[in-house]
Amino acid sequence: MPTRSRLTSAAAALTAISLLATSCTGATGDAAGDDPAKDVTINFWHGWSAPGEVEAIEENIRRFEAAHPNIEVKVTGNMTDDKVNQSLRAGGDKAPDVVSSFTTDSVGKFCNSGAFADLDPFLEKSGVDKTKVFPPSLLSYTSYQGNQCTLPLLHDAYGLVYNKDAFEAAGITAPPRTWSEFTDVAQKLTKSKGDSYEQVGIMPTFHGYETTPMRLAAQWGATYFTADGKSNLAGDPAFTKMLTAQKDLVEKLGGYGKLEKFRASFGDEWGAEHPFHTGQVAMQIDGEWRPNMAREAGVSFEIATAPLPVPDDLLADYGKGYVSGTIMGIAAGSRKQNAAWELVKYMTTDTDAVVAFANGIHNVPSTIEALASPKLQVDENFKTFLDIARHPKSSTTPPQADGGTYQLTFTDLAYQHEKGAVADLPGALAKTDAQIDTDIAKAK
Repeated sequence: MPTRSRLTSAAAALTAISLLATSCTGATGDAAGDDPAKDVTINFWHGWSAPGEVEAIEENIRRFEAAHPNIEVKVTGNMTDDKVNQSLRAGGDKAPDVVSSFTTDSVGKFCNSGAFADLDPFLEKSGVDKTKVFPPSLLSYTSYQGNQCTLPLLHDAYGLVYNKDAFEAAGITAPPRTWSEFTDVAQKLTKSKGDSYEQVGIMPTFHGYETTPMRLAAQWGATYFTADGKSNLAGDPAFTKMLTAQKDLVEKLGGYGKLEKFRASFGDEWGAEHPFHTGQVAMQIDGEWRPNMAREAGVSFEIATAPLPVPDDLLADYGKGYVSGTIMGIAAGSRKQNAAWELVKYMTTDTDAVVAFANGIHNVPSTIEALASPKLQVDENFKTFLDIARHPKSSTTPPQADGGTYQLTFTDLAYQHEKGAVADLPGALAKTDAQIDTDIAKAK
């Protein structure tokens, strides 16, 4: 199952994060006064809820407690960011000491507001060199303006999951590597049925689950902000090229109206009736969890995976993708930060712990050593996502003080553009830049 992905479209979570108070304060690093060797109980809140996920995290906690018999961990699952924020604001003994969140877009807000403690002093005190433990892309989305207020706890890589039987029936012998190949393959795999479809090669509209502007922008190598922190949508030609290419694909597959009508027939993203499972789409932009979910749904076709295609002029970058993941931090208001750090350090940096958890919930490990561990359960389809995660040019959306609001603003423009409601794209991008800059300034 995915980590953060269940909340990628949850604007409500971002709204809740925006309510974090800047009054969250607490000692960090050397200033944390508790003795982690004394008997203590710490509160750990996380968002997992599926039985298999809950069991996997509880197994990790049992291993931690066996290694740290003086530290008892009281675990509370199925906690949303809004519940976490409310508790952090209220404080007290029942508030979490350690928090795990799916919403990586919240890192900028967590760090900027002071809700989470800076972990760099803890890392230094423990002799942990984060640059040798975590891939650079993961460090980029777990810190904000030099404040390492969270660490990665597993992560997701996004690639292409496809119906190999449909490929063979259409005479397609290999997954597309470039966008022009992707467009051609998507057309070959699309089968119209009256004013609708029997099958589409890909659902290219930005309402199509994990087909988001951010996933595609990563393939174009887009830079969201300038060196001085200003929104860069109009300044970087990659955004215009990506939006233009996506809209062209929408038109070639039948147009926005026809596609959206077909999309309305799709089942739930996390259920057995997902359109990839049912054969309604032949290719799906998705994460490492999709092949297993499709098999569990009992699909009758062979599943294969590949990296997402890149623009034709960036073929040398093929293999990269968008990455994200779960984050873990310590509440700044906690009075048990040294004990809390022992749990965070174990779950995020201990290779065996990371690998066991990754195997338990079928996510990509978040440390360099865990990615190469022989204990990691890897099949051919999962290896694709490991390779994407390791690729030096894989990227993510940068943390900002407004959480992920800037991404929602960008997505709103993308929605308008794909349906033909934007006559002046350069002007619309510039206007969106101004709105993003205003929102971020207000959040600081």
